[in-house]
Amino acid sequence: MSNSLFDPAFQAVYGNPGKTFASPADWRDCPIYFLMVDRFNNTQNPPVHAPFDDPAFGQYQGGTFEGIQVRLQYIKDLGAGAVWLSPVLENPPWDEGCYHGYGIHSFLHANPRFATNPATADDELRALVDAAHQAGLYVIFDIVLNHTGDIFSYDGSGSQAPFSNNVLPIHYRDGAGAVQNTWTSLQGIANPSSNALVWPKELQRDEFFRRQGAAPGGSTVGDFDSLKQMLTENRSVQDFLIRAYQYVIARFDIDGFRIDTLPYLKAGLPLLFGNAIREYALSIGKKNFFTYGEVLFGDIEDTIAAFIGRNTTTSTGDQVGIDAALDYPLYFALGPVVQGGAAPTSVIELYLNRKAVEEDIISSHGDATRFFVTFLDNHDMKKRLRRWDPAQQPALDDEVTLGIACLASLPGIPCIYYGTEQGLHGAGPTDPSVREALWGGPGFNAGASFYFDIAKILALRAIEPALRYGRFYFRQLSGDGTNFGFSTFAPGVLAWSRILNDREILVVANTSKVDPQQLHVVVDSTLTPDGTALAVLYSNKIQAQTPSASVSIPGASVTQVDNSVSQGTCATLVRLRPGEVQIIG
Repeated sequence: MSNSLFDPAFQAVYGNPGKTFASPADWRDCPIYFLMVDRFNNTQNPPVHAPFDDPAFGQYQGGTFEGIQVRLQYIKDLGAGAVWLSPVLENPPWDEGCYHGYGIHSFLHANPRFATNPATADDELRALVDAAHQAGLYVIFDIVLNHTGDIFSYDGSGSQAPFSNNVLPIHYRDGAGAVQNTWTSLQGIANPSSNALVWPKELQRDEFFRRQGAAPGGSTVGDFDSLKQMLTENRSVQDFLIRAYQYVIARFDIDGFRIDTLPYLKAGLPLLFGNAIREYALSIGKKNFFTYGEVLFGDIEDTIAAFIGRNTTTSTGDQVGIDAALDYPLYFALGPVVQGGAAPTSVIELYLNRKAVEEDIISSHGDATRFFVTFLDNHDMKKRLRRWDPAQQPALDDEVTLGIACLASLPGIPCIYYGTEQGLHGAGPTDPSVREALWGGPGFNAGASFYFDIAKILALRAIEPALRYGRFYFRQLSGDGTNFGFSTFAPGVLAWSRILNDREILVVANTSKVDPQQLHVVVDSTLTPDGTALAVLYSNKIQAQTPSASVSIPGASVTQVDNSVSQGTCATLVRLRPGEVQIIG
């Protein structure tokens, strides 16, 4: 087992990984299924703790690589093209709170806690990736560059200390997690256990760690609770992390990285890392290795623009940033609209702002459709998309299918959080509230209603290129067939078109749980001219009413997104039940 970047075993894999799995031509063809490894499946044992969704339980439940492998076809049949795994690299084995994987202490090896046989963890992880490729799924690893696990203790404070402007005295932990009184410096520790400290050994230098306690509110400088921050502005740290993750690509033949806490990385590391990973992947035959980051800091839209595309604010030359970012702005805007608590115009305003922010990035129609991984729930947001109230459950369940239909039809690469397809509805003050042990609860029922609908939505997206690559236009609505504008009340109706070449797809969503809607909706007068027959390609309601043929309305008054008013339009009459979404073509 190699624990050095310069061991012959490391060099052999790094320099000659063998035949690698080819990248997708376009990641917009690959809806992503995101799962937490420890909370997804174990074929041999039930979850360690019951109930499976206890929001107070923040330790290992027992999910395994093998448990994921046996459910790859389940993921593929749902309509996913890629699977994003929560961090799989080794965390301190004694730290039960690291079930999530974000406390990495070895950047070269798989976490034995996720293996059926801890001694063969690397091989089991590679077998999972190979099986995913055979099933037609790409694999994305969630990775960490900002911090390590709880490898040392602050004197007098333990795992966590208040932030200090100066370096604090510390003692490192051994392989069992015990603080060693004589371990005050990494350079003085002889023959440490592979379960202790940080690996590769090139990272074992005191000056590579900030050692200043927890980051104060609103700051990117300091530890994440007990997870110890590295000085990512140090060029040696940057080089060693880049080389380690290049090795991970070669060793496990993966297809992409989701990068944790991107804005916390200093001194241009996101730009350097993105380019170094892109170029290494190209050198071993992966022509479209995918990198996207978590950006949840400051003015999120502007912060995202600092990291993606050609004109990143961190760029001083011709290099390009990482490929994409998680679309937190859409998460914060679309969720409340889907649930009827915000007006549809809030989503329209989001995209108008995005068009302005991204105007210097080359993309079609000002919409950076390749630059965003979109989602409606995930492991860091403490409530799932589905809400639970038995008194109004059917109406609340409509929010899920309506929301996923919107997500799959909006620009970006849609991501489904594990368990959404089985109706999980966790919510609470703690992270475990939305990190349920799926195999201990509803399991993997391919006949579940949510699974069925999500599969239908993603199947439609797969056969309609306009939903993946098309230009994007919000559509005005009219209740009287004469005056057209956007829905400014909550709940309301949100409508848009995706247009690719000569094909227009119209999406109309009624977020009211009570009121049906009968509205004329604007369509393109060239692609969908007067008299064009239209059909419902998907509805989350059975026996959806067919929209009327398009009709020209010369006398219509149409308010545009910039509040100007034009005269005349072409429209179709759409009939929606409460909570209904229709995809029309």
